[in-house]
Amino acid sequence: MRFALIGYGAWGRHHAHAIAALDPQALATIACRNEATAAAARHDFPEARVTRDWREAIAADDVDVVDIVLPNHLHADVACAALAAGKDVLLEKPMATSRDDCDRIVAAERASGRIVSVGHEFRLSTQWGRAKRLIDDGTIGDPLFVGVDLFRNPYRTGAEGWRYDASRVGSWMLEETVHFFDFALWYLESRGDPLSIRAFGNQRGARAAGQYDNVTATVRFEAGAYATITQTVAGFEHHLAVHVTGTEGAIRMAWSGAMDRDHHPVYQFSVQPKGFGFERGVREAVHESIAISGEVYELREQIRLTAEALRARRPLVASEEARKRVICCVEAERSIRENRDVPLAF
Repeated sequence: MRFALIGYGAWGRHHAHAIAALDPQALATIACRNEATAAAARHDFPEARVTRDWREAIAADDVDVVDIVLPNHLHADVACAALAAGKDVLLEKPMATSRDDCDRIVAAERASGRIVSVGHEFRLSTQWGRAKRLIDDGTIGDPLFVGVDLFRNPYRTGAEGWRYDASRVGSWMLEETVHFFDFALWYLESRGDPLSIRAFGNQRGARAAGQYDNVTATVRFEAGAYATITQTVAGFEHHLAVHVTGTEGAIRMAWSGAMDRDHHPVYQFSVQPKGFGFERGVREAVHESIAISGEVYELREQIRLTAEALRARRPLVASEEARKRVICCVEAERSIRENRDVPLAF
């Protein structure tokens, strides 16, 4: 399986190394936005074809999969073009910046008969993924609540400042909060699609619309289940805590590092399974040792498992799923703007 990588910025480089780790010949083509990144790509991967034209990269006959690692506003156009060229697509989150663009990608996928898999790599973590398996196994009974709390450094600017440009980033909801809406919908999958969302946010200084330094959102599901997501990008370092409670138990997870791509983070995973008794009036929990966790590790797993999934002609994370996460982000921003609950319709 041969990849064309579209984008060779900071995160694109991580994608390139993850693809090459599959097989030195797997990275066929790298498309770069300027001569500086093209020179870096030629130096790092001398066997790969390097181009400044992403259209040339997706048209290449020796490419099976197009891996898109670009600013958010470019996702839909490049994904649709790759599908029309007969390629499968691995698309970094967020899938797109609007419901309409998500719908365009889904329509192009169906028309082409190819496959889109969206990069929600947190699912592959030894922490966050294990929680999902325990929930699905009934370890904590029926899930009732998901709580997510992120405290972190401000965002990197991205190439040419795209992450601070509303026309290119879409909104900051789509940068990090999209992962946490994925947690909510994934962990509470048995409760069906969420019903409504209520969000609050504020900003430091003269931020553009949608660039909330502090955000809290509550997502409501059937039968009283709900999720709360609180995120600040006005903090320091990178600290993420996730809690899931069920009718008969609970899970607590935490991850801390100097930054989100820390290779040596500190993490915790504790579970209180159903049937665990009381001792001296305190409910017990099992504290597990996690072998490895972190964004770079998760990306390597994502590339490996996406290649396996595409060989089996299925996505790792389907476009229809990723579309719902984008809609949650868009409607959360609407809730802040309009200061009201917003019903969710998918």
